[in-house]
Amino acid sequence: MRRLSGPRRGGAIIAGVPYEHGQTDGARRMPSWMRRPVATPGRAGEVAEILDSLHLNTVCRSAKCPNRGECYASGTATFLIMGAYCTRGCRFCAVEDATPLPLDADEPRRVAEAAARIGLRHVVVTTVTRDDLADGGAAHFVEVIERLRAAVPSVRIEVLTSDFAGQLADVDTVASARPDVFNHNVETVPRLYPDVRPAADYARSLAVLARVRETAADIPTKSGLMVGLGESFDEVAAVLHDLRRSGVAIVTIGQYLRPSSAHLPVTRFVEPAEFDRYAGVARSLGFAGVASAPFVRSSYHASEVADAAADSAETVAT
Repeated sequence: MRRLSGPRRGGAIIAGVPYEHGQTDGARRMPSWMRRPVATPGRAGEVAEILDSLHLNTVCRSAKCPNRGECYASGTATFLIMGAYCTRGCRFCAVEDATPLPLDADEPRRVAEAAARIGLRHVVVTTVTRDDLADGGAAHFVEVIERLRAAVPSVRIEVLTSDFAGQLADVDTVASARPDVFNHNVETVPRLYPDVRPAADYARSLAVLARVRETAADIPTKSGLMVGLGESFDEVAAVLHDLRRSGVAIVTIGQYLRPSSAHLPVTRFVEPAEFDRYAGVARSLGFAGVASAPFVRSSYHASEVADAAADSAETVAT
């Protein structure tokens, strides 16, 4: 793995994004495998200008994703709908928790316009959690999906939803709009939920994923988790078993990175060989799509992962 060249501001630069506590997370130094060359500019300026001109949020920016430079440069981005403020305060997440603004009724149109202008063939749409809304924002998701279908008929749509506070009827609402992939992340192992996701519930997240498989079995479900928060290998393997039992077809596993000193510290930087072991477990369990590596995030190379999963499913079917 090549080391980065050029100046660093307040820590390492990971994939072209300054990372405040990347080089020394407390007394923990950033290992060599967590350093990558800065992404070439590519279409980064064009993508950023389109998003800014349409006043759209992305998880790439709001969550301080380390892959933002690479993704923007390659002409992709992950839309973050329903505002920039979340009603929960997960201790791993850089998205600000505050009282959200009312929904923007024009946002679905602007998301669709951005997708068309950027030329996306696979669109990932995620959201802040909106526990303040009666339906958790399910109807807004539907409007986004419908607008995308109208603007770019050939587009493949992947949604990454909240748990809708356990209201499975709201899960049904989104699934009824027929996204091509339905994603909901479990994020971590159940033992760590009180520290990492205090307002969430592991069983509830599994129920969301199982519900999609029960009511819309032909829509592939997807989930992801972070490592480096204090979990053991066996605990991650147990989560993978739970996800498969819930019918999940695609799984992503990546390294947790601390967004700021106010967030949970990294307990360890997981070596690439261990990510390969996680991938081996996942494949042995029958996941159709697996992405497991330090920089993997839910939407990172989502199109390629979905293609691989589809190819795998077709191979099994034949």
